[in-house]
This record gives sequence, structure tokens and C-alpha cells, in this order.
Amino acid sequence: MCLSLIENIILFMKIYTKTGDEGTTALFGGKRVRKDDIRIEAYGTVDELNSFIGLLNASFQEATQNYFLSEVQKRLFTIGANLASDPEKKMITPDIKHDDIQTLENAMDTMDQLLEPLKNFILPGGDTVIAQAHICRTICRRAERRVITLNNISQVDPSIIIYLNRLSDYFFVLSRYLSYRNNITEIPWVPRKNA
Repeated sequence: MCLSLIENIILFMKIYTKTGDEGTTALFGGKRVRKDDIRIEAYGTVDELNSFIGLLNASFQEATQNYFLSEVQKRLFTIGANLASDPEKKMITPDIKHDDIQTLENAMDTMDQLLEPLKNFILPGGDTVIAQAHICRTICRRAERRVITLNNISQVDPSIIIYLNRLSDYFFVLSRYLSYRNNITEIPWVPRKNA
């Protein structure tokens, strides 16, 4: 069997390197930064989101939605690679395209056609899979905030911020779609009246 150079490197690469034992990690390009650097926090939160999407995707079966979530995970790896690259090296990194954002909008529009108009805030929950979609939504919002903070220090591709903004909206619509699909009544938030 003939393995590519990358496959050989991965095959013989140890999981632990001990290079981060003093609280630093390397960006793509070699520069070492502290593990609590905002750049690491930004792409670490994107990675956290990606893991929760994996949990959500494993929690229900619907071919179209499962495929779509897998595609979202690939885009998040693209974002992670972009954020993990040393901006001083001017490296060529994968990018988020306008079509990726449009795809999210189209997916929301398709689901929205099946849903009743929203008249109240709704409580996250109803069942486990709906709650997981809300968890993805909130982690996505945190990732967006971390990327915006990074952008204040070091310019980030604007498409990344737009994609994360749209993606959190997508998870909200997905949570509503999952309620509809599973015949689960949404629970409106009704403010407590003052006595």
C-alpha cells in the first residue's frame, strides 16, 4: 500500500508533543502564542461548536439535515484553519465564500416555510435534540463574539464573522424545525406580571 506524505506524517505523529506544557501553542506558520491568546480562544470556541454539532447530528436521523450539518462542520474547519494561521506570514488559507453564507440563508428559508410565524420568545428545550440545537446556537454566538474581539486586534476575514452570525440564526430556525418535525409544542416565554 502506498501512503501519501501527509498520511505517513499522521501515521507516525504522536498525539502528545509536550511542546505546550508551558502554556503555549503553535499557529500554522510556526509562531508560538499563549494558550489563552484571543486567537486561540476564537478558534477553540469554533472547535467546541463543531464538537457539539457532531453530537446534535448524531442525535437524530434525517438525511438532508444530517448531510447539511456535516457540511457546516467542514466550513467550521475552514474557519478554524483560517483563524489558526499566523497573520504575519500572509499564508494562503481556505476561505469562506459568499455561496457558503447564501447556503445557510437558503436552508433557513426552506425550513421557515413550514413554521408558524414567531409571536413570542421561546424557551430552549422541548426534547434533547431541540435543546442541543439551542446549545449549538449559543456556542456559535460565543464564537462570533470571540472572533469579533480578535478582529479588534488583528483583521479577520469579514466573511467569517458573517458566516458565524448567520449560522447562529440557522441553529435557531433548526430548533424550531425540529419542534415542528417531532410534533413538539414550542414553549413561549411569558413574562411574569408584577403584582
